[in-house]
Amino acid sequence: MSRPPHAPDGRMSLADHLRELRSRLMKSVLAIVAAGAVSFVFFNPIWDVLKRPYCQVHQKQSLSVIHAVKGCGAGPLVFDNVFDPILWHFKVALIGGLVLASPVWLYQLWAFVTPGLQRKERRYSLAFVGAAVPLFLAGATIAYSVMSTGLQVLLNFAPKDTVSLISIDHYLSYALAMLLIFGLSFDIPLLIVMLNMVGIVSYARLKKHRRLSIFLSFVFAAVATPSGDPFTMLALALPLVVLLEVATQLARVHDKRKAKQLPLDPLANLADDETSPLNLTPH
Repeated sequence: MSRPPHAPDGRMSLADHLRELRSRLMKSVLAIVAAGAVSFVFFNPIWDVLKRPYCQVHQKQSLSVIHAVKGCGAGPLVFDNVFDPILWHFKVALIGGLVLASPVWLYQLWAFVTPGLQRKERRYSLAFVGAAVPLFLAGATIAYSVMSTGLQVLLNFAPKDTVSLISIDHYLSYALAMLLIFGLSFDIPLLIVMLNMVGIVSYARLKKHRRLSIFLSFVFAAVATPSGDPFTMLALALPLVVLLEVATQLARVHDKRKAKQLPLDPLANLADDETSPLNLTPH
């Protein structure tokens, strides 16, 4: 049974919202599964890319077996369960599927919001996806580039008489969290821009809370980064602050342009304690 068309004013019943959510989730999951299947086939090339940040780390102490691993200064990644190898394949497929299918599930994420908007505001969907995907990939790229430094910082805290044996499962969980957190965080300023475009968030409000947003960016980076080291936190917080400022300036330009297009309100210049004239025109 086909879904009923959306009302021109964007109103939907609760049942329609639930059906819309189910549809968007199914499309996103199917896209991730399809992209994950492709990633599963190309496990070895993807794994070589994912493990490179770990291999760039150098431990102060090492076991004799570590020297047998060429090109990996941190030594081998270990496992202690016979079922782990097949689980790695699925986890690597999940990481590849999320990245490859990002245009689809990011579009579905925004498309779930558009039924609540006016018809003329739904045209922003393609613009959102066109900017969201590059921003997500940019965040994931930065996460990938700082993973080795973050791991190095953490391992440097280990005492001299110890050696780390990091499991592949833990490392893949760390890599997945880094890629998703950085990628999605870079889309937060874009969401603010889109909310400004549809009149939900104004430039005046963003300007008023600028200092708070900077503070919250650092708090969010400190809490969200899986490693928790200062370098990784700054690598997320500083670009996020810059992107939020760009979003604020775009909101300023949009609101200024929108104000010029609106007719002059005769009551706009009244003081707060001044009464407005009554409208005695019969209806």
